[in-house]
Amino acid sequence: MLSSTFPYPATRGGTQVRTFNLLDYLSRRHTVTMVTQREADVSDMDIFNLREHVDNLVVFDRPHTGNGGALGKVKRFGTFIARSTPPSVLNRYSPQMQSWIDDFVEAGKCDVITCEHSVNEIYIRPHFQQKVKTVVNVHSSVYGSCLNQLETGISENKLRDRLNLPLLRRYEQEYCKKFSDIVVTTEEDKIQLLKFKPNAKIPVIPNGVDLVSFPYRTSDPGGRRIVFVGAMDNLANIDAVCFFCNEVLPEIQKLYPGTTFDIVGSRPTKEVLELKNKPGVNVTGRVPSMAEYLHQATVCVVTMRTGFGIKNKTLEAMAAGTPVVGSNRGLEGLACELPNVPLRAIRANHPDEYIKAISQIFDNLQLRAELSHNAREYVEKEFTWESAGQQYEEIVGAGYTTN
Repeated sequence: MLSSTFPYPATRGGTQVRTFNLLDYLSRRHTVTMVTQREADVSDMDIFNLREHVDNLVVFDRPHTGNGGALGKVKRFGTFIARSTPPSVLNRYSPQMQSWIDDFVEAGKCDVITCEHSVNEIYIRPHFQQKVKTVVNVHSSVYGSCLNQLETGISENKLRDRLNLPLLRRYEQEYCKKFSDIVVTTEEDKIQLLKFKPNAKIPVIPNGVDLVSFPYRTSDPGGRRIVFVGAMDNLANIDAVCFFCNEVLPEIQKLYPGTTFDIVGSRPTKEVLELKNKPGVNVTGRVPSMAEYLHQATVCVVTMRTGFGIKNKTLEAMAAGTPVVGSNRGLEGLACELPNVPLRAIRANHPDEYIKAISQIFDNLQLRAELSHNAREYVEKEFTWESAGQQYEEIVGAGYTTN
């Protein structure tokens, strides 16, 4: 299993959650070698603990890539055009890691090689398919994400992304050819990738929740407390909290004075930290327990305007029993408001829709109880890591001997 992001602890969020839980499941019945990279915030204890979950852990240092100023950007874009590989992929590329992988595959030491997130596809040689089963676990389509950012107007650099878009399309189309199997997290990503590989069987394996780490709340806290959870150096999360603080929260506070908004997550950027200057806003940084903040909240907002894939933050809030108000992106891949389906979350995309939904939850104890119960039941039934692991094993383990 290849992961350029170190997948421990699972509380890091994002790609680490999915990668860790899938490798943890597979390692129960298969011999797993995890090849990963160490970043500055990975401790020796993190490495020790991850080693307990796999048969063989191989760790490389994250490559150091200097910015290089304007000339460096031009060179990286030139490489993107020539090689069809995005700078975000090249920045994590380690020649030492590549050499190790080449030797491992050529020596016949594995039956299957998986890329946990498409950024790791760079390590897969086209001829590997002749020797091993090759699987890419696409957490989200890079082309689809870039297109969505342009369409929603939240791109950091519109000119750059317009130039990148056709290149990303070519890139995704090309790397898909190297894999025996492609796995995605949502139907939307499946539809996107089928355009690149029309005859492929692309199973949808959604994310899950660790129900022990996110227990169901024991009581309704009431109050007027709103929470957002997630890594706060992520562009989509930064946009989500800025949008909410600027366009929704002030109007909610006019209707419900004293309403607070907790932004809970590691590595808050300067832009996020400045939101603390707004009335009622609290930026926590990394916390020992996300579940504790979710249990204390009256409502959890998932105000994403970009970013494909099922959101761990949404599933975790639902598992904790916190009523959720989320956007189309925040509720992607979830059946929350369909006919003949219990109400599991309330959908909102515009400020007035958020104001209406949050007001309903603040005012209605029965609605809060309904959302809380239905959401937890839904997660228990459809979104456990045990279920995701079983489905993933059917793909990566088919036809191979187990321990």
